Amino acid sequence: MVNSESVTPKVKLSIETIMKRASKALRPLTWISFLLPALIVYFVFMALPLVGSLKLSLYSGNGIIENTFVGLGNFRTLFGEPLWFGKLINAIRNTLILLMVHIVFQNGLGLFFAVLLTRIKKGFSFLRTAIFLPATLSVLIVGFLWRLILNPQWGAVPSLLNSIGLESWVKPWLGDPKFAMVTISLVSSWQWIGMPTMLFLAALLGIPEELLDAAKVDGASSWKTFWLIKLPLIAPVIGIYTIMTFMSNFTAFDIIYSMESSRGDPLGATDIMGTFFYRTGIGGEPFTGLVIPGLGAAIAVVIFVILLFGVIAWLYLTRKQEYEQ
Repeated sequence: MVNSESVTPKVKLSIETIMKRASKALRPLTWISFLLPALIVYFVFMALPLVGSLKLSLYSGNGIIENTFVGLGNFRTLFGEPLWFGKLINAIRNTLILLMVHIVFQNGLGLFFAVLLTRIKKGFSFLRTAIFLPATLSVLIVGFLWRLILNPQWGAVPSLLNSIGLESWVKPWLGDPKFAMVTISLVSSWQWIGMPTMLFLAALLGIPEELLDAAKVDGASSWKTFWLIKLPLIAPVIGIYTIMTFMSNFTAFDIIYSMESSRGDPLGATDIMGTFFYRTGIGGEPFTGLVIPGLGAAIAVVIFVILLFGVIAWLYLTRKQEYEQ
């Protein structure tokens, strides 16, 4: 007769061993099951369109079906013909203006408001909501409202300037090529300033109080505390949002469309990479209605290359700084 007391521990031990081995074996499947939905979404909505754009940029046709393989012909047209190359350079220049205004005003004021909110106790919730509220509005609504506000004949801003004796400041901001791009950039910065404010505020509130208390004990002023302690600690967050700003500006379209048009009026002064791509490959050139999907896909590839090199440069600089530290 077998002693049950002596067998039971061994049986329990073997079952536990089997369960542990099964758990280790199934762990990769668990990770895959969590990642699979996101991978499917990425593949369908990101990878496939990217491959399709790369393929389409190598073909030409009658504007409806691109079935003639031309290799790099669309890129030679884009970079070789003065008309198209001039439009490309103009779009890149205007996009860079949009980017610089966003970095200076949107991100800069976002950091200022975040620091300000960390020092305010009364009205904190109200101010935080007021700063973030424009980001909840539709871009089309914001663009339409600001067109009304900036109207030089009966808009709110010109009326205010006239009432305080600053008539010389009243300009056709959206109709003058010298002011149109900067004006739209400032409107876009006003709408989205709540995003960097909330991110930078969360980063500032996450700084350990022990570091700030130690700075106070050492006699550091508020400015030195911010410059030497707070800013270096939130620098990664600032860097991440800056690269996000870079990517969103090179793919922007809606704010220009809502305040001017897809033509980039006036006289192409607000034509950015997004509107240039749309007009060439989808919407058609003004007056002629000419649509060239292959050339539009080539513009999309140029946008992708610019974004790729921008992100790689940012990653390189970030890793280099971490290595030096």
